[in-house]
Formats: sequence, C-alpha cells, structure tokens
Amino acid sequence: MKSRIIYGPILSRRLGRSLGIDVIKRKDSKKNCNFDCVYCQLGHVDNMVKAPENVTGAVTTKEVVEGIRSFHRNIENLDYITFSGTCEPTLNLSLGSMILGVKQITDQSVCVLTNSSLVDRDDVRSNLAEADLVIATLVSGNEDTFRAIHRPVEGIRLNNIIKGLQAMKDLEKCPRLGIEVMLVDSTNGYLVNSTDEEITKLIEVIKTIDPDEIEILTVSRPSAEKFIVPVAEIRLKEIAHRFGAELGRDRVKLVLKGLRRERSSMQHENLGEEVYDLILRRPCTCEQICASLGISSAQLTPILEKLISSDDIISIVSKNGRYYKAS
Repeated sequence: MKSRIIYGPILSRRLGRSLGIDVIKRKDSKKNCNFDCVYCQLGHVDNMVKAPENVTGAVTTKEVVEGIRSFHRNIENLDYITFSGTCEPTLNLSLGSMILGVKQITDQSVCVLTNSSLVDRDDVRSNLAEADLVIATLVSGNEDTFRAIHRPVEGIRLNNIIKGLQAMKDLEKCPRLGIEVMLVDSTNGYLVNSTDEEITKLIEVIKTIDPDEIEILTVSRPSAEKFIVPVAEIRLKEIAHRFGAELGRDRVKLVLKGLRRERSSMQHENLGEEVYDLILRRPCTCEQICASLGISSAQLTPILEKLISSDDIISIVSKNGRYYKAS
C-alpha cells in the first residue's frame, strides 16, 4: 500500500497528541536511518544511509507544507507537529525550511525527534534551531555501549555526538532541548545501559550538555532484537530518582507506559490509508489505533483484516499485547 508523509495523530507518552511528518520516502525501503538500533520498534535497517548527501527519496518543503495544510485542518486538539517516522529526520537537509514552512501555516508547536547522530554538523544544528523542541537520544556515555545499542553506520562517533549536543545550547536561536535516555535490558548478557556504572557515566556526560529536560524511559513495543527487553519498572524508578538527585528533579521526567488520553477528534478522508500510515511508523495495538484515530474497534477490524490479507501488515504478540506492524 502507498503511504503518505503525514501520519497520525499519535497518542505519545511524551508529546501528547502528535501529528507526524516523515521526510524521506523510498519505495525500496520502509526504514531510512543511519542507526540499526537493537531496540527499534520498526525492526532492522536493510541498507543504512551513510550521510545526508547519500539520501534518495528526500521529501521537499513544498510537499510537507501542502501535506500539513490539507491534513491539519481535519484534526482537533493537537499538542505537537513532530518530525519523526520511518527515518532519521536530520538526514534531510531541508528540515529547517520545512519547519519554517509549517510555522507559516499553523501556530502549532513543532518538535523534532532525532537520534543525535548528525548534531556535530553545523548545518544540522541550524536546521534543528528552527524547532520549538528537540528531543535528542543519548543512550550511553561509553563508546562501546553506544555502538552495541545503536549499531551506527561507519564514521559516527559518540564523542562527536556529545560535542554536537553541547553546541546546541550555544545556538543564538536555541530550541528547548530534551535528552531521551532509552534504557534497555537483555536476556542473554548483551551489553546494555541500565547498570550502575552506565548510569554514572551517562549522568556525568549529560551534566556537560545541560539540557532543559531529561526523559527516562524503556522499550514498550517489540524490539528489533528479541533478546532486548524493557527495564523493570522498579529499576526504572530507581534510575530516574538518581538522575533527579544529580540533575534536578524539575528537569527529569520518568515516562511510563499506559498513557490514557481522550480520543482524537478528526475527519477521515481514507481511513484504510490512515491506519496503514500510522502502523508503518509506529507498531500499535488495536486500542492504540482506535484512540489515535478516534475510531471504533468495529471500524478498525475489517481494515486490519484487509491489510493482513494483502501482506501489508503483520501481527506480533508480546507480553504487552498484540501489535500490528508493517510487513
């Protein structure tokens, strides 16, 4: 099934009701990234993108503006318009002009979710400066752990990422900067970032970045690697408490699963496409799809059955329930 670059809204644990924008579209790849994270909810990256200069299928500013103009008017009570999806958004060097274009047609706050891989580049930081909020991932202060968890494309180094995040705070036009700390555990002794030693180093590094907020969370959907599992909630709370004690409780947010929000209120033009667009970017349960799109299970069931029969999506059972994801 053909997908669109605007999707959602998604009911996010962190951002509330968020309308998503995907800025790379390639028919030969459902995921366009320079990381192959062990915890990624979208699965493995078949062919990683080395740099922005190597991107094919880059979305244009015009496409984004036209997409938001037609899509946004059908949705009420949005909290954010968010650049994310199946790609690392900073790989598209038109990101800054896209954000400016969106802001010209709506007063909605704009967020960028980034894996931080390119923040050492001046042009990427200039693009990010146009956003209201940037949430940048940082999983470790140790190179070995960083590489084990993210499995980045050749040439990306943790030290450069840290320097780039430090430089974000020096921008003349500085967005609110959040650091996402995605904590993981494993069932087979794989190198993870939830040990006391890892947390000590991570806190040390984040102090040098001085972000506006730090988000502590763990995986809530099936990961790319089956041996990657969520950090136990009691341990997650212990880590969040330690972060709060060292970095300030007002800056640290513990993001737990189980967000409950009112259903979206929106007008649907092609519900089947909207369901697929959502699942393509974010594996969901039936309940999550219904809440995000403001529809009933009776409306959703035949759409899911059709998408499964056409091999567009598959269902995966995890301890958190049955998820639907793009095949």
